Amino acid sequence: MSYQLYRNTTLGNTLQESLDELIQYGQITPQLAIRVLLQFDKAINNALATRLKSRITFKASRLNTYRFCDNVWTFMLNDVEFREMHEVAKVDKVKIVACDGRNAGTD
Repeated sequence: MSYQLYRNTTLGNTLQESLDELIQYGQITPQLAIRVLLQFDKAINNALATRLKSRITFKASRLNTYRFCDNVWTFMLNDVEFREMHEVAKVDKVKIVACDGRNAGTD
């Protein structure tokens, strides 16, 4: 089964709102909306696993909290510096959710 993490992105939220509206107007069934969301989960996981080529490194001055539950790591970091080639971005707080991508999107 694919991870449903990306449903909470701008794209995922917009898709869910559109599907809810189509259900309200009787243009699609709730079962079809669920199938569309499952296909979205598979497609976004596959695209990130196969099409993403850039690498970013990061360094934090403080690891605030961390958790490992259901094979998912969650990190809360403070004062983080991200680097990609010659570009640098600094942020005060970051939440990173990391899942094992080797098994995601394979069904």
